[in-house]
Amino acid sequence: MAHEDEPQYNSDVQKRPNSQSPPKPARKPGQKKPVQKRPTYSIEAVDNALLLLQLLRDGGTLRLKDAAEELGVAPSTAHRLLAMLVYRGFAVQDETRRYVPGPAMGVGPAGLSWTRLLRTVAQPHMELLSAQLNETVNLMVRVGTKVRFLATVEGSNVLRVGDRQGTVLPASKTSGGKAILAELDPPMIQQLFRSNNAEISGDTIPVDQYAAFLRELESIRSNGFAANFEGTEDGVSALGMALHNRHGDVVGAISVATPATRFRAVFDGGLVAALRETCRQLEIDIAANPAEPD
Repeated sequence: MAHEDEPQYNSDVQKRPNSQSPPKPARKPGQKKPVQKRPTYSIEAVDNALLLLQLLRDGGTLRLKDAAEELGVAPSTAHRLLAMLVYRGFAVQDETRRYVPGPAMGVGPAGLSWTRLLRTVAQPHMELLSAQLNETVNLMVRVGTKVRFLATVEGSNVLRVGDRQGTVLPASKTSGGKAILAELDPPMIQQLFRSNNAEISGDTIPVDQYAAFLRELESIRSNGFAANFEGTEDGVSALGMALHNRHGDVVGAISVATPATRFRAVFDGGLVAALRETCRQLEIDIAANPAEPD
């Protein structure tokens, strides 16, 4: 059944295939085949979400009203689509409530074959830790100045942190990201956050905050874990530890995320020891596998 906010198609551009369409003329000799063609069985919601991504990529900013007009749908439908892009990190809202490209828009793949294997190896360890703590456990890897969440195992509490798989967040703000950054050499940190490239990409850490950031990384190295107290999301706190391969190189991180109101109780209940043991066991499995990240 069609809904009244179903997108309307421009008949001059692309028509929905139907059984009454006249036969297409044969292509003339030397005539090139069209580059792109709408699939016969297209999914409108997916198509609209992809179009919004293109609009954000090419225009840099998008109002809800403009998004609805471009798609030919009701504002409520456009809002739901944009909300999903925000949830997955492909869009964010600025102070004027306009939508702009999010951190996931410009992040490349994170070594697909290796990350697929890492997820497989880590999954049972994450499930055991989540069951032990009854909290949400995440696996992430660094991609430049960001971290990509590869997998999530949610806790079973009614009030819990939800699935973050596929989310991309600043490494300097997340517990797992900071645990990874603490393992990098100072010149690499400088390149990531204080170079010309960092300024161009918008990833630079202001000079008046950089010394404190370096001190935090030093503290993380000493403690062996990093914490995030509502740094990326209101009401959510987390503790993360880095993962290493058989050579001692950092390859990712595991974090345990809880509602901020419950974090102290979970921490006092043995969170650090439980996460450290999980990482130790997981690193044994990583070392036993010959694959390495790119």
